[in-house]
Amino acid sequence: MSSVKKITIGALCVALCAVLPTAFHAVGLGTAFSPMHLPVLLCGIVCGPLYGLLCGILGPVIAHLITGMPPAARMIYFIPELLTYGAVTGLIYQHVHTGKLLPDLYLALVPAMVLGRVVGGVAQGLFYLASAQDWSVAMWASAYFVSTVPGIILDLIAIPALVTVLERARLIPRRYPQQKSEA
Repeated sequence: MSSVKKITIGALCVALCAVLPTAFHAVGLGTAFSPMHLPVLLCGIVCGPLYGLLCGILGPVIAHLITGMPPAARMIYFIPELLTYGAVTGLIYQHVHTGKLLPDLYLALVPAMVLGRVVGGVAQGLFYLASAQDWSVAMWASAYFVSTVPGIILDLIAIPALVTVLERARLIPRRYPQQKSEA
């Protein structure tokens, strides 16, 4: 894929980092569905680790500047989480080739989603401990895994579907040109 196409898709994903949370929060589903994760993970898969990392940084910064969300204090631990999602998803997806699209996607998504949550939790823990606020591993697990189960499910369903649609529409190259897209 050309650099121009990657930049365009990356910019669209950054813009979606502002638009999707605004839409989800408007109907009261923002926290549970973690809508900013979706475009960052998608950017890493479609454009690669560098663009995914940049989307993970620029997405929340631009969203904050436009909408005021996420709050500035949250960005200290939100950005490390998101940049990890984008970079790790893109990196793993570049190197995993099972011969089938869906296994490749899940082998990239699941570890990136776990690692991103761990990195976000460590950054959050350091932030709370440095500011002498209460923080515990139980609080982290609840905030990053338990309360975000709907978002985890959304990401694991929507991203393979979106990648398949983008491939079929020839907006991105087919991963395995000899096979029909799955999902």
